Amino acid sequence: MAMATVRHILVETQEQALDIKKQIEAGADFAVIAATSSQCPSGKSGGDLGQFGPGMMVPEFDKVCFDAQIGSLEGPIQTQFGYHLIEVTERTEE
Repeated sequence: MAMATVRHILVETQEQALDIKKQIEAGADFAVIAATSSQCPSGKSGGDLGQFGPGMMVPEFDKVCFDAQIGSLEGPIQTQFGYHLIEVTERTEE
């Protein structure tokens, strides 16, 4: 089974997500911004969600985790929880 290792930042609005995305693209540290801005408890660990398989996250989030290029910054992705910026740090295709 394929497995993905992902970190993310969760915020309330698309505008917040876009602003944070610009900061990261300009060189800001993803983990630092996750720790200070993410509404998810994973923010305390730099947004790291660890490793998981397909179907373990909500569909919109899951699709990005298993389709995006490793290392790319994806989003904002809207789910019922808010807006996510997602970075796939590793993926196995087993």
